[in-house]
Amino acid sequence: METIEVISLTLGAAWASGINLYAAILALGYFGMTGQIALPEELQLLADPTVMMAAGLMYCVEFFADKVPGVDTGWDAIHTFIRIPAGAVIAAGMANGVEINAATEFAAFLVGGGIAATSHATKAGSRALINTSPEPVTNWTASITEDIAVIAGLWAALNHPVVFMVALIIFLVLVAWLLPKIWRALKRIARAIGRFFSGNQEKNSEPGEAPGSSGSKAGGRSRKDILAELYHDKQEN
Repeated sequence: METIEVISLTLGAAWASGINLYAAILALGYFGMTGQIALPEELQLLADPTVMMAAGLMYCVEFFADKVPGVDTGWDAIHTFIRIPAGAVIAAGMANGVEINAATEFAAFLVGGGIAATSHATKAGSRALINTSPEPVTNWTASITEDIAVIAGLWAALNHPVVFMVALIIFLVLVAWLLPKIWRALKRIARAIGRFFSGNQEKNSEPGEAPGSSGSKAGGRSRKDILAELYHDKQEN
């Protein structure tokens, strides 16, 4: 492979790993098994049938877990400790497709980990916001879109490296603008949830109040109002 293709696949593999690690491994293994790419020696095991079967099994588990509101957020939380390190390792291994020294390989490891962390944080944060919606359609839509994006992104990284690099730069710029907004929205949601559950505590701490006055109110506001605010915050972000 040419240098630009190796760089594109290095960054693409890290980006895809942060979104759906198992789909990324399946795609890279398939590309290597069919001869579309020459996997570096360190990553040739991705084309091994045993590895592909394991990745396929885990992809099936994630396919369903990722579409259940609440379960997808828990799944993302656990995979914070899996996707990011794996993205860094795959990026470092992919960089060995060209002649590099130890310092360059370590740099690829750091950059790959950073990109995997960025794409993972974007996915996990946006899915947490989506979970404030009372219907499951948005979860399914987001999940399927992410799966398609991973496969399409790796295909573009292999066949149109320049186009993929430009798209990745645009993605990183958008994420730099979007992540602070996601973080602020998540903090508002956390505060709203705290106010929602604080109703019972206020009832216990103020026994002189009329029955039901604080059991259905939190800070003078009904739980229905707090839930409406919670949904409104999600809609704005």
